[in-house]
Amino acid sequence: MTRPFGATSTTEGVLAGQDLSGKRVLVTGVSAGLGVETARALAAHGAQVVGAARDLAKAERATAEVRAQAANGGGLELVELDLASLASVRACADALVADGRPLAAVIANAGVMRTPFGHTADGFETQFGTNHLGHFVLVNRIASLFAPGGRLVNLSSSGHRYSDVDLDDPNFEGTPYDPMIAYGRSKTANILFAVEFDRRHRARGVRATALHPGGIMTELGRHMTPGELEATVARINAQLAAEGRPPFQFKTIPQGAATSVWAAFVAPVEEVGGRYCENCQVSEVAEGLISPVSPGVRPYALDPEHAKALWARSEELVGERF
Repeated sequence: MTRPFGATSTTEGVLAGQDLSGKRVLVTGVSAGLGVETARALAAHGAQVVGAARDLAKAERATAEVRAQAANGGGLELVELDLASLASVRACADALVADGRPLAAVIANAGVMRTPFGHTADGFETQFGTNHLGHFVLVNRIASLFAPGGRLVNLSSSGHRYSDVDLDDPNFEGTPYDPMIAYGRSKTANILFAVEFDRRHRARGVRATALHPGGIMTELGRHMTPGELEATVARINAQLAAEGRPPFQFKTIPQGAATSVWAAFVAPVEEVGGRYCENCQVSEVAEGLISPVSPGVRPYALDPEHAKALWARSEELVGERF
């Protein structure tokens, strides 16, 4: 029987008693925030972590504590990965495949949020191209490395509720750009990618899940304007008060990373495979209007036919079939 982990669980609480010795894990985005804490917790429990980052010098500085706390054979190696450049993504994937060592899990943690309108090196809208397409190519190119029982963990967000994907206009060529709608599209794509990857690989014992880590103060919010975060929290708290609920509280970084390590190594795979999780639990489907901080996943994000359509469109966009 699994322990009743929840919103206040931490990485250490979730991994208590877990021995990850001999397990190799790829974590993207290890230069700050959740990625660093995820890598630290895994290495401290014996995992060999491959940390991917765009800025290796920054990642080297940020992960000093990861190396210091590594135990039971755990450790960290860094690899260069710029998710906004498919040339970089393919080079990283090719190097991992050439290395050949199997992966017990891939935690697709890196991402950007609410960026000004722009494009990746390949001409994709920045958030969709970085958060979804970069990981789509990376994970599919290294899919052969997943060990039996391996798991893909995609970090999504409750922000997926802002928008479904738009397969006809993924780059906002005919749609006015809204940074939160673009973020929502990319986060819905993260969930749908996990749904279809899970369907394609479950027969060989490899599963996938997506999750919302919670509201955490990290570098992810660096594109928000001054006062925007405070105004957003004030609106949420007003809604919560009207519902007779306590005010919103940010998670700590160890609490935010807890669901990632839980989904990768602790949660029963038959429960989380092809699902969306938050607060170290599987989320229920939420129809209609709900508070931005209430648990729940929109039905369009778990629709299997929708997931297949996104996969096909993503292959068309990147010029590669998997």
